Amino acid sequence: MKRSWFLSAIVSALVVAACSGGGAPDRLSIAVIPKGTSHAFWQSIHAGARKAASELTNVDIAWRGPLREDDRDAQVAEIENAVGRGASGIVLAPLDDAAMVAPVSAAMRQRIPVVIIDSGLKGDDYVSFVATDNEAGGRLGGEKLAALLGGRGRVILLRYAEGSDSTTKREEGFLTAMRANPGIEIVSSNQYAGADVEGAYKKGEAILSQHKRADGSLAIDGIFCANESSTFGMLRVLQDNGWAGKVKFVGFDASENLVKSLADGHIDGLVVQDPMNMGYLGVKTVVARLKGQPVERRIDTGVRVVSRADMETPEARALLKPDLDRWLKAK
Repeated sequence: MKRSWFLSAIVSALVVAACSGGGAPDRLSIAVIPKGTSHAFWQSIHAGARKAASELTNVDIAWRGPLREDDRDAQVAEIENAVGRGASGIVLAPLDDAAMVAPVSAAMRQRIPVVIIDSGLKGDDYVSFVATDNEAGGRLGGEKLAALLGGRGRVILLRYAEGSDSTTKREEGFLTAMRANPGIEIVSSNQYAGADVEGAYKKGEAILSQHKRADGSLAIDGIFCANESSTFGMLRVLQDNGWAGKVKFVGFDASENLVKSLADGHIDGLVVQDPMNMGYLGVKTVVARLKGQPVERRIDTGVRVVSRADMETPEARALLKPDLDRWLKAK
């Protein structure tokens, strides 16, 4: 009788242990919410986030974002949905530095830590900011263009979109570099490309048509664009009108089309970030906070200019042609 009672007690203890998870750690679900999902830049962010999750134990990534980078309502909804489904943490690239403040603060009040990546957010109600020094990136682009022009010429800046903190800082950095070159005249700096390539194409075409000579050539010496979509839109305008390679052109970010155009001489320089590292460190940082580890308030992920002369170096190739398939196609 005593033996039967003893065996029953052991069985009961095992059942309780099994039901309680046996002391195994809970899985963490990290919502990674980009500004958009179509551009190569965001695919690199996604790959970095997946890489980080593969190195961590019991961490899952939920990758969801707006289709368009100007859809504020869609991004607000993604943040609210992440909170509603009980995400452990959020990694967010805010497409508007003001509109995302309230939903981020709401998540933080629910004890869901939020790490901001890529583009800044007003206020300080978040865990950490993991991003490029965008003002430095814009300044590097401006210095590159000024050097290509020998410090003299007529220049156009095509801005990206109002409310985007990252590109606004790039544009400010570019203009700072231009002011250091009194021989350079900025003939247009107040026009916005918008969130997609087609919008950038139309805006670029409208600007350049105002500076076309009677013989069809451009009375413009240099152009700077502050992100991937605006760079590609402007590139297409130059190519379609036979102006590519005849105007000094510095863009921002890397995609297959932009890298090819750099090699072909249609682009003279690309300011490149490390978006894969941004996604990677964003996930690592929010998981560290969830585990009670100290995290840095600001993490700089680096920026540099790449030209045709150095685009085949190992360091440049890692930024221009990252191995995304390794992480995005992994099961």
